[in-house]
Amino acid sequence: MMTREDHAPPAQAWRRPEGGEPGYVYEWVAAHIADRINSGELPVYARLPSEKRLAVEYGVSLGSARHATRILRERGFVMTIRSKGTFVAPRNAKGD
Repeated sequence: MMTREDHAPPAQAWRRPEGGEPGYVYEWVAAHIADRINSGELPVYARLPSEKRLAVEYGVSLGSARHATRILRERGFVMTIRSKGTFVAPRNAKGD
């Protein structure tokens, strides 16, 4: 049987904020990805890693990764095309 250590994220992976305000892991993941989009690190139409890959990179459950991408979709940061993937959505000039 595999242990949690067998699925540990790589050393350079994002770390959850320590000592910050309490909150849900999926909100932290969504906020971090949104920051990457706003900074231009993830340009418009860039494909996001699969939810499974996001879960591994962030060291969270698959459910938390799915919830984070759902939040990003609802906030207009990303768009998901069935059987194609999730991509950074274009933002209008007003920044909405």
